[in-house]
Order: sequence, then C-alpha cells, then structure tokens
Amino acid sequence: MKNVSAALAVHLGGEVTTLATCWRLERNDGWVRGFTDHDRSLVIDGVTYVAATGFLPSAIKSGSDLSVDNLDVDGFLDDEALKAEDLTAGLFDGARIDIFLVNWADLSQGRVLLRRGWLGEVKRADNRFSAEIRGIANRLQQVAGKLYSRLCRTDLGSAECKVVLGPLTDELAISAVSSGDTFTVPTARPTGFYTFGVCTFLTGANAGAATEVLQHNGQSIQLFTPMPRPIAIGDQVRLVVGCDKTPETCHARFGNILNFRGEPHIPGNDKVFSYPIKS
Repeated sequence: MKNVSAALAVHLGGEVTTLATCWRLERNDGWVRGFTDHDRSLVIDGVTYVAATGFLPSAIKSGSDLSVDNLDVDGFLDDEALKAEDLTAGLFDGARIDIFLVNWADLSQGRVLLRRGWLGEVKRADNRFSAEIRGIANRLQQVAGKLYSRLCRTDLGSAECKVVLGPLTDELAISAVSSGDTFTVPTARPTGFYTFGVCTFLTGANAGAATEVLQHNGQSIQLFTPMPRPIAIGDQVRLVVGCDKTPETCHARFGNILNFRGEPHIPGNDKVFSYPIKS
C-alpha cells in the first residue's frame, strides 16, 4: 500500500489530473540529479528535476510472487546531466533511483512513490541510453555463500587474503600513449607484475576511473577495455599488483599459500576424461 496525502488522493480521484513523473538519481559518489517528463523543470525538496533530458519509462509492473520487477528507463544523453563517458566509466553502476508522481500544479500535495531500486544493466546507442531498474527482489536471485573453486575465490588484499597491498602498489606518471587501452610507465617491476591488477587514474580526463590490467610487459600496460576519455602523457595512475588466483602464484609471488581460498585438488568434470577407456 502506498502512502498518499489526502489532497493528492483527491486529485488522483478527479476526472482531470496534472501529474508528472519524476526520477531522482543518486550515484555512489554522492552525485544527485533529478529528471521529469514535465515540460518545465520542477524544484522538489531542494533538488531541481530538469525537463530537458526526456526520460521515458516502460510499464511499471509489480507482483506478489517475489519475481523480479520489470522496469526500464530510456533517455537521451545530455552533456549537462548524463555523459556517455561517465556511463562507460561505470560511475552510474549501482546508482539508486526513486521514481514518483507529483501534481506539478501543486507540489505541496506531496508525492506517490512508484518504484525504488538500483540501476542494473545500461545499454547505449548513439545519443540514447536504456537502463534497467532492479528492485530489492533482484537480490533474491544473487548467489549467497561460497562455492567450491579450483582458483582462489577471494580478492587480493581482502581480509581473507591478508596480503598487504601497500608495498605492492605504485603511483606513476604515464610517459607514452599507444592507444586508448595501452600506455607506458617508468616501472622497474618485472613483466607480469601488474597483470590482472587494478589501474586507477588519479589525474587527467579519466580521473577516478578504475579498470583491470590485461597485460603488463616491461614498461607497457594494456588495459582490459579502452578508457572512456583520451589518455594523455603525464596522467598519474595507481597500479596494484595482479593475481591470477592460482596456488602457484599465491605461493611464489606472495608467500601466502596458507590463506589460499580455493580447492585445487578437488576433481572436476574433466577428471572423467583422464581415465583410460577400456574396450
């Protein structure tokens, strides 16, 4: 049951309504923005809900069987509000979104909350985007607990791993750029040291963005995906040692085999094919 003020309930029951849909988007870094399908911007609780972006929601569907709610939001990418580079950099991953109705002719009547959730998969084409809104029921489909794995299932440097990353982390300036995903840094670390590690841009156009390292060869660093904005000589990056999660690397590189969180000796499906076939 939704909470609706008495005045707004009367308005909703009338023959003619002046309703507008609003979206409040809050990223994990504290960035907050509001959007509305009304033809003019609205100021609600100190947040300006701009009308220029043009959000379009799909039908809002809710069920009592704990199935995942079905809702997508389409919109235009706007340089002032939503930037394609920010979407690509993952700044909107897991952002919280509230969707509600208001009477634009009398905002004092309050609001009707339609849906509250988090941004899921975001697709982009040309100057448009489509974002999936995931409700709390989506968490019931997530894997809970731990699964057996031949590789280590924990993150390097976590409380379970216990490897101290400070001495294995370097902050360096980019000395040359080959492409959107490959650059050179003046490092003396051996080849492969940063492979599968994390690269975080501290300055430049990509400041704040982080991605994984695909390959470290000498002083050359290749990322898994190109950065959303151009990489420039002089950009400062933080490079953290990588781990391929095998027991060999855990022992040889980190001396941490006692904290290895995997089961490499448990037979897998391929064990069946290791036995000789008798005719």
